[in-house]
Amino acid sequence: MDNILKILKEFGLEIPADKADEFSKRVRENYKPVSEFDKRVSQLETERDDYKTKFEQADKTLKNFDGVDAEALNQEIADYKTKIKEQEETYKKQMEERDFNNALSKEIESYQFTTEAAKESVINKVKAAGLKCVEGKIMGLNDMITAIKEKDAGAFVDEKQQELEGKKAKFTTNTVGKQSTDKKISPAELMKLKNENPDMDISQYI
Repeated sequence: MDNILKILKEFGLEIPADKADEFSKRVRENYKPVSEFDKRVSQLETERDDYKTKFEQADKTLKNFDGVDAEALNQEIADYKTKIKEQEETYKKQMEERDFNNALSKEIESYQFTTEAAKESVINKVKAAGLKCVEGKIMGLNDMITAIKEKDAGAFVDEKQQELEGKKAKFTTNTVGKQSTDKKISPAELMKLKNENPDMDISQYI
């Protein structure tokens, strides 16, 4: 901007030197140069256009809700949130069930059952008991198996009895034309052998 004092002087008007500073100050307080005005106008036009765009977008959005039942819409949103929550809970439950079954399959192998049916029965009882799986281990499983054994001992192999049977006497018979065989022998079998071989000494097997 050209100096205001210079412009006035060009038109034959001169401000006294002792008044020049005050005059310039008053002019700056009350008048702005055209370039600054144009800049401000440009800013206002940009802001106007921005507000206009936002208004048009808002108006378009509102028109999409014309005829929409607000109460029904809120209910639909609530139902959607409920469905999402149910899906999350179902997924969590499925993961917990998978981890539980994997842990149970692994831990149940440490027990010996008399039949596959007995094994399946015990597995189903454990699943129905609501035990929890923590870090790959089923809490309270050993205590529950102990309780099941007390009520249904026949479902499990008697390890002590199995050990005793393993220690039963074995014998070898050598007969003409036959190969020797090793097998466990019961008192009934001893009597049968004695009847068939009267000279056989069975005292060593008693």
